[in-house]
Amino acid sequence: MPVRQGGAAPREKVLLVGVRLAGRPAADTEEHLAELSLLTDTAGGAVAGQVVQERTRFDAGTLVGRGKALQIAARVQEEDVETVIFDDELSPAQIRNLEKIFGAKVIDRSALILDIFARRARSREARTQVELAQLQYLLPRLTRRWTHLSRQAGGSIGLRGVGETQLEIDRRLIRRRISRLRRDLARVEQARRERRRSREGIPKVALIGYTNSGKSTLFNALSGGVAAPVEDRLFATLDPLVRRCRAGGSDYVAIDTVGFIRKLPHHLVASFRSTLEETIDADVLVHVVDLTHARYEEQMEVTQTVLGEEGLLDRPCLLVLNKCDRAGDGVKARARRVHPEAVLMSALEGEGVGDLKRAIGAEIRRRGPVRGREAAGAGRKEAAR
Repeated sequence: MPVRQGGAAPREKVLLVGVRLAGRPAADTEEHLAELSLLTDTAGGAVAGQVVQERTRFDAGTLVGRGKALQIAARVQEEDVETVIFDDELSPAQIRNLEKIFGAKVIDRSALILDIFARRARSREARTQVELAQLQYLLPRLTRRWTHLSRQAGGSIGLRGVGETQLEIDRRLIRRRISRLRRDLARVEQARRERRRSREGIPKVALIGYTNSGKSTLFNALSGGVAAPVEDRLFATLDPLVRRCRAGGSDYVAIDTVGFIRKLPHHLVASFRSTLEETIDADVLVHVVDLTHARYEEQMEVTQTVLGEEGLLDRPCLLVLNKCDRAGDGVKARARRVHPEAVLMSALEGEGVGDLKRAIGAEIRRRGPVRGREAAGAGRKEAAR
C-alpha cells in the first residue's frame, strides 16, 4: 500500500469501475472516470487503476455482469486493492453481491461524495447537513451493513415474543435521528433567513458553477481579501460565504456557494438546500466556468440543469470564463466567438476582475432598487411545494 511523502498516513488503494452503455460516447465514460479519480484523490485515496465495462444495460445483480465481476475480483486480489468505487449508483443488493465476489469494500459515487462532504464540513450547519445526507443514504442499505445484527431480539427468557429484529431497531433509531437533524437544520436555516432579512435592500450577487471552477478565488478577488479557502480540489467550499463588496459605485453582497457536479444524488442536493436558498434569493448570478477544462461546456450544462430545477433560468446571469491565463489561444478564440457575452478572466492573476466588477455594477444599476426579494423567494418556494 503506497505511503505519502514525509511519512504521512498511508492512502487507501482504490480501483475505479465505470459502465459504458450502448450508444454512449466513450469520451463521456472516460471523462466521468477522470472526475471520479479527482474525487478519490480529494477523499485521500490512491487510484490503482480503472476498469470500463461495455453493456447494453446494467446487470441487476452486479451492474457489470458476473463474468466481469470475477475479472475485477482477480485484479483486486493481484493488486491488493482495498476499495472498489463504481461511478454509477449501486443498489444495496448489488453492493452486497460485489463485496462477496471481490472480498473488498465496494462504494459508489454518491458514497464517495458524502465522504468528501464529511471531511470538508466545518460549520454546525454543514455538519448537520452532511450527517442527514449520510443517514438518508445509509437507511436503505442497512440490510448490507447490519446483517450480523439481524437476529430476533425475542427467544430468551424474559424477552420471549418481542419479535423485533435488531435491524428494525437500527432503522427506527436512524429515522428518529433523521427527524431530529431535520428539526435542528430548520432552526439553523431560520437563523440564516433572519440574517438574509438583515441584508434586504442590498443587491445580492451569487457565484455559482461547477466544482473547482475558481469561485472561491474569484470571491476573494471581488471582496478584496482572503475570506474563502482556496484549494485545487473538488468541493473546497461547503458553507456559503457572504461578504460586502462594491462595484461601479454600487454596494452589493457577494455570496460564494458550493460547486455543482454531475450525478449529484438528489437527497444530497436536498440536504444542502441552504446553499441553494442563497442562490434563489440572489438578484444577480455569476456563472463561473473553468475554461481550461476539456469539456467545460458540458459542465455549464450541469449548472444550467440545476438552475432550471430551482426555477432560476430567468434570473440575470453573468457568464465568466475563468482561468484564461492557462487556456490556449485557440480555446479563447472559440470561447469569444461562441460566448461573446462572457467575461474572460483569470481570478488568480487578477486579469479581467475590473471588467467583471463593471459588469456587476451595470447589472445592479439596470435592475434599480431591490425590493421584496425575500418575499419573492418565499413565494417561489411555496409554489414549488
